[in-house]
Amino acid sequence: MAEPAIAALAARNDKPETFAVVTYGCQMNARDGEAIAQLLAACGLVQADRADARLLVFNTCCVRDNAERRALGNIRRAVHDKRSRPGMMVAVCGCMAQESGGSAERAFPGVDIVFGTHNIRRLPEYLLRALDGGKPVADIWREAMDVEDVEELASGRGPGHKAFVIATRGCDNFCSYCVVPSVRGRERSRPMDDILRECEGLLSGGVKEITLLGQNVNSYGAGLGDGATFARLLRAVAGLGAPRVRFMTSHPKDLSDELVEVMAEVPAVCGHIHLPVQSGSDRILSLMNRSYGRERYLERLAKLRQAVPDVGVTTDLIVGFPGETDADFEDTLSLVDEAGFDAAYTFIYSPRTGTKAAAMPGRAPDEVSRERITRLIAAQEARTARVFAGLVGSDHVALVDEAARRGAREVSGKVERGISVTLPGGEGLIGRFVPVRIVSAGHNTLRGTIREG
Repeated sequence: MAEPAIAALAARNDKPETFAVVTYGCQMNARDGEAIAQLLAACGLVQADRADARLLVFNTCCVRDNAERRALGNIRRAVHDKRSRPGMMVAVCGCMAQESGGSAERAFPGVDIVFGTHNIRRLPEYLLRALDGGKPVADIWREAMDVEDVEELASGRGPGHKAFVIATRGCDNFCSYCVVPSVRGRERSRPMDDILRECEGLLSGGVKEITLLGQNVNSYGAGLGDGATFARLLRAVAGLGAPRVRFMTSHPKDLSDELVEVMAEVPAVCGHIHLPVQSGSDRILSLMNRSYGRERYLERLAKLRQAVPDVGVTTDLIVGFPGETDADFEDTLSLVDEAGFDAAYTFIYSPRTGTKAAAMPGRAPDEVSRERITRLIAAQEARTARVFAGLVGSDHVALVDEAARRGAREVSGKVERGISVTLPGGEGLIGRFVPVRIVSAGHNTLRGTIREG
């Protein structure tokens, strides 16, 4: 347990006075970043801007090559900055640290603390050891903690109108390109009572939108043995009085009829789903070990749209996977049009150490992958433009998130289907639900006006 180390660190006068957590990657990492910040605040450290922090914690991602290279560059820069800032400390955690395993110290030279995805709560202890020993501390656990033990870190989170809540951790799907099972562990579902208790606390603190998270959140319930399903969990969270409930990320094979029914029947459950398809080619989907084909994906999508006609669907797409031919890529292009995604996150395949795909032959040349992703992005942008144009004149409710970057008297938020809208207004609207009418569509956002009455 972390409590003795928290108390001991809080009493130390030589600890770093300020900290910043720099997070890369997915919403799960963002949630872990919140837990790390809470731990450090409990130890008496004060959160600060990155440039002023005496302790920099890099919470890393290794799922994509770009995120990994960006993190490494910033870590090296921070280690260099330590030379002119006596007493500054640098820590590295998250998926890159977990992947480094026994070579953590060699992977991150000059870093004071390295720890993995399974032992976040030990950070206060590692800080004490680094302060006392004056040498680097590296501790990578191979076995995952119980998910409910990890989520004890959620208690006492600060106020805000949105919150992430973990439903599952880890993954059992073993997609051939993905490192998540090795860096996050096998799938573990959190007991429903624990999730509901956390949600109750968040709602009582003023949270208006809860997002349930998991690498494969819609397979929730596996291993609990009490008949729990993700659909039941959604109903229960909405039943607490949550104004809005979102979830991500979903696996197409687990988009059940029961989940479709909940999305259609429960008003608080937003009409949006992130449903990564990765490819439009059955042959590539099989090589990826995705457990479904194109026809099955589109059938599930049609079932959802029949029940929730205005549902927004976003996805992930990979080009340049080993063995991808021109015909396979054309299948992906045609799927973009047939599926009608609101948006897609597109990636050029990058091999990840330890995955089956990394040893597969036939990886596309870089210039071919770049040409394909350029065409894919253009196709999705055209589809997005049609979706957005079709929303002009429609009425929605937006939860205002922030002041818009381009104007002091504009704010932005998201409508039910997850699309951003910019509208006139001041910062007093942040955290409020606002009725809006869409008046125009831009490249990647909508513009609206506030409806009266």
